[in-house]
Formats: sequence, C-alpha cells, structure tokens
Amino acid sequence: MKFRRTAFLAAGVLLITGCTTGQQSAQNRDGQSGFVSGTGNVSVFAKADRKPAPVLSGDTLDGKKWTLSDQLGKVVVLNVWGSWCPPCRQEAPDFVKAAEELGTSVQFVGLNTRDLDPAPARRFQQEFKVPYPSVYDPSGKALLRFRGQISPNAIPTTLVIDKDGKVAARAIAPITKDTLLGMVKDAG
Repeated sequence: MKFRRTAFLAAGVLLITGCTTGQQSAQNRDGQSGFVSGTGNVSVFAKADRKPAPVLSGDTLDGKKWTLSDQLGKVVVLNVWGSWCPPCRQEAPDFVKAAEELGTSVQFVGLNTRDLDPAPARRFQQEFKVPYPSVYDPSGKALLRFRGQISPNAIPTTLVIDKDGKVAARAIAPITKDTLLGMVKDAG
C-alpha cells in the first residue's frame, strides 16, 4: 500500500513538473541578451540574434515522414505538446484557429512528446480537429535537439522559425491565437 501511494505521488509530481506555465522559465532568463520584446512567457529575437533551429525530422502520428529542412522559405510554427498536458489542451483550439486563419502561408507542425502510445495523441488531434501534422517523439530524442531553446520540462512550448530556419520567437506557456499571430508577424 505504501509503495502504491509513493508511486502515485511521484507520478503526480512528474505530471505537474512536466507541464509548466512558463513563469519559472521566464524568471530564469535575467541577463540574457537578444530579446526584442518579451511578455514574461513570450520572447521575440532580433534578426541578428536568431539561432538556427536544429535538425528536426521524424514520422508523424499518421505515419508520414516530416522534415523541418523541407520547410525552408516558409515560416514554421512548432508546438511541443503532449496529450497528457492540460495546458496543451487549453491552447489547442487557438492553434487550430490560427492555422486556419494563416492557411498555407505558414507551416504548422506539432512535436508530440512523452506519449508512449500514439493512440491518446491521435485522439487529441481528432478531438481538437488539428489540421496539421505532429512528429511523434515518445522518447523526447527530437525534443533534446532543441536544448537551449526548449526546456524538456516546459510543455507546452512554441517556436516560430523564420524563413531562413532560425528561431524568431519562443513562448514557454500556453498561448492564445492573438499571441501566436503576433509571434508569426514578428518573425517576418
């Protein structure tokens, strides 16, 4: 019985720390340079200070290959999410609306992490009618390539990658459609 209670508490702590509001991450950025603006959870990087996005490729939840390098010349919105993450569920309708509003001028892609079984992630996409692909990354290997740009504990996180393949903006928290549209506009 004691083991069961300890396991339950440990799982609760992991769930809480695995999803973040971004407040702690925002507070830990003091002294960093290269920010044009920031709201505490959203940072926009000056063109001269943008760092290249790492290589991202993999199979999507629907079994197709997806590669970030194939998107050069387009602005890309990369949203890191998990079906287990309440803030991800909170922001999903806004991402769907933004993707529909921006159409083909911007490539949206999800990076699904820590869903060890793809079925809950697929249900998430069906429930919210997500119109764009998500790279399936159950182990977090693809997420680790973004070290320094995305904290593995800061889920959800959104990156806007400019047409040159560089990170133009980052949000470390669930965001609204209007915030996302502003991040995309600033990436231009």
